[in-house]
Amino acid sequence: MTGPPRDVVALAEQRAQARADRDFAAADRLRDEIAAAGWVVADVAGGTFTLAEKPPYDVLASVRELPDNSAVADTHRATVSLVVDGWPDDVRTCVESLLAHTDADVVVQVLDLGNVDGAGDVVHEFAGPRVRDWHVAGAAGWSDARTALLKADTARIHVWCDLSTVFTGDALTPLLDAIDADDQVVAAGWRGVNVDVGDEWRSFMDAGPGEVDALLGYLFAMRRSAALAAGGPHPKARFYRNADMEFSFMLREAVAGSRLVVPAGQLPCRQDRHRGYHDSDPAYRDKESARTYQRFLQRFRGRTELLTPR
Repeated sequence: MTGPPRDVVALAEQRAQARADRDFAAADRLRDEIAAAGWVVADVAGGTFTLAEKPPYDVLASVRELPDNSAVADTHRATVSLVVDGWPDDVRTCVESLLAHTDADVVVQVLDLGNVDGAGDVVHEFAGPRVRDWHVAGAAGWSDARTALLKADTARIHVWCDLSTVFTGDALTPLLDAIDADDQVVAAGWRGVNVDVGDEWRSFMDAGPGEVDALLGYLFAMRRSAALAAGGPHPKARFYRNADMEFSFMLREAVAGSRLVVPAGQLPCRQDRHRGYHDSDPAYRDKESARTYQRFLQRFRGRTELLTPR
């Protein structure tokens, strides 16, 4: 593949300057000119940019350009939402397992961030009646991506799924049934945890089936109405770790008397390598995880009315 032509590079440089000058109308116009020339520009920290040949699908400038369907009535039972920021083999394995082991009316919604290592191209291979693909030009924080997918959804039950989660059977229906069977249940998940009250809320412990204090984001189904009432994940949650537990308490706070549950029995799914933990920068991972947990403690520590009965 040859590099971008000089005139396209010049347009991208003009756009970077327009953004620095906060002339966003000009930046948007220049972005469209770059796209018309067959290239996609992505912003990089520090005011720089990258240019890539335009793929055979639409690429949005940011997650803020996804549609906001928050006010739209429910159109189907469930949507499973995935965030993709690389690892094309994982994308293929996860999506294939979802399509093979969920009901035909379940929609899979995938947000590709920057087509890292061609992962967005793999996402687009699955685009069709059951797979809705969204592509943005660059990276996004965990909360921004998850909130954009929540607002774009129109299902009664919105489901977070991590790419490391691989279905070996129908692991989704037990979660959906648990929510539909009890009006107080606002969310159901594969794995749950409880606050260690004896440790002054400084840690969580694994919990078995039944009601739990919080659910983990590997596979986390929630009523869309409740998730929207909570406002989506905390906007400052840039990294996933501890943010799923924080959001669990946001759900409890937003909907009085709500319950979060883990169904009985072993769900037919497995966890492959969890890239968010094992393949992220350790310093960044630990810093953002600590920030989220500190925020959780400041807001919820001591709120025993939000805990599941002991």
